[in-house]
Amino acid sequence: MKHRTAARIVTWALAVTAACSKDATGPSAPTCSSALASKLTLAVGAYASIDPATDGGCVTFPANASVDSAEYLLVPQSAAATFGQTAPFNLRTATLMAAAMPLAQRLVEPESRRAAATLFDGMLRARGRALRFPAATARRAPAVAASTPRASPPTVGTLRSFVVCAKLDCSQFKTVGARAQAVGAHVAIYVDTLAPAPGLDSADIDTLKQVFDARLYPLDSTAFGAVTDIDANSVVIALMTPVVNALVTKTACNTTGYIAGFFLPDDLDQSAPLSRSNHGEIFYSIVADPAGTLSCVHASTGVKTGTPGTFVHELQHMINFSQHVLIQGSSVSEEGWLDEGLSKYAEELAGRSYLAQADTATFSEYAFNDVDDAYKYLSATGASPLLIEFDQGTLAEVGASWLFTRYLVDQYGAALPAKLVQTTLAGAANVAAQTGHSFDTTVTRWALSNWVSDLPGFATPPEVSYTSWHFRTRTFASLHQQDPNTFPLPYPLVPTASAGSAVSLSGTLRSGSGVYGRALQAPGAAAFTLFFSGSGTAALPAAVVPRLSVIRIR
Repeated sequence: MKHRTAARIVTWALAVTAACSKDATGPSAPTCSSALASKLTLAVGAYASIDPATDGGCVTFPANASVDSAEYLLVPQSAAATFGQTAPFNLRTATLMAAAMPLAQRLVEPESRRAAATLFDGMLRARGRALRFPAATARRAPAVAASTPRASPPTVGTLRSFVVCAKLDCSQFKTVGARAQAVGAHVAIYVDTLAPAPGLDSADIDTLKQVFDARLYPLDSTAFGAVTDIDANSVVIALMTPVVNALVTKTACNTTGYIAGFFLPDDLDQSAPLSRSNHGEIFYSIVADPAGTLSCVHASTGVKTGTPGTFVHELQHMINFSQHVLIQGSSVSEEGWLDEGLSKYAEELAGRSYLAQADTATFSEYAFNDVDDAYKYLSATGASPLLIEFDQGTLAEVGASWLFTRYLVDQYGAALPAKLVQTTLAGAANVAAQTGHSFDTTVTRWALSNWVSDLPGFATPPEVSYTSWHFRTRTFASLHQQDPNTFPLPYPLVPTASAGSAVSLSGTLRSGSGVYGRALQAPGAAAFTLFFSGSGTAALPAAVVPRLSVIRIR
């Protein structure tokens, strides 16, 4: 759901570049000493990621012999490749037990008009990963590419019945009747016969069909791969039904938002009973309801402008599930955090397709939520894991997924999303296989990128950079200028700063994410040693894959 009008946000489009067990405490760490500590000497722009298991968590920084101040970015982080790894941590100077400096407090995410959709989407990803199909050799289905000759699609005007998820946990289904209102080469739009009037007229439906069929379906197919055609009708069906509107009450809709549309993995399970599966490729959407008879009000204009972004997002989920489970023969679908990151990338990609026409307003319609979620994540990185089992958390976690996916594409090219989708691998193992780098290497570089990319006056190494966005100098700065209440800072990531001899960071490491600090060293200042440990003096548990990443800024 877009909660900022295109006119309001159009200027930030210029920011786009054109081209462990839970809270585990381990054994006590060795006493930090100069004999034990690793010696870290970095030139400006150089960086390192240190495993505390190699040095007991002790890292010594040299004296600053320069006439200029030295500055280091410090990122204590979990590089865990699995869900749910958390551990308390401390990063402090070993030679000076200073009082703990206050960290930037976690920004409690306010109740969002998109919260319901985020939780529902997570439930669907969990549902897909829980499905179990017959043996791989029996379940593989043919892929249907955008250029594949097609069988006869449905005929305009024909009626068909569908079963539709009618509760937020999909524990109940409702049978509806719908008529084919528009049919293209790749997408057929059906509208429920009980949709309230006045709804979208025939011209509106034709416009949606054209966007779905001629722009979004080819875009997703090219970027991620082909979808299956298990119902042999040659098209993906877009079913617009009031059952989707009614998934949330009017009261809930006005506080936590609504479900704009979805893909249900059960529909691709041909062994599932017809009472809860349509045995075909279907995208479900709300209908226009200008009088608010079903839930909150949905004007025809809003449905017509908002549904394409939902369609391109959910079509990626459909392709991803089809490729992993039905085409490649994996026993499970992609992990939720990466699947969601790819769908958010699909929204951005769709928006970018309009920039060639200098249509920044439509770009903003597609891409704004990605950027808004990223702002939430960067405002409190230590509060949100990157790896979350089924993306059932906050919009900040969704923002982390998109930022990480965006970083991957910037670093490894536009062909990477298709490689991530067309495989039996999932999650961190998938990322490592397709990038050729270990997951801990990639995730720690990404963490550094979130601060140093586009940093004024700093020659950022290319491998720790975003190349497609100027988040710091354009995107967030523009949004802050336009709406300082929603975007209170020109750049939301604000590391805690201290003298090197007084570093004191603490918090919780969460899978994939970290906390940021800056160590400042005056000219002529003495060497200092940092101690990276768990709670108290306990060693950090190996399962959280602790890393201390450091890059010298000046």
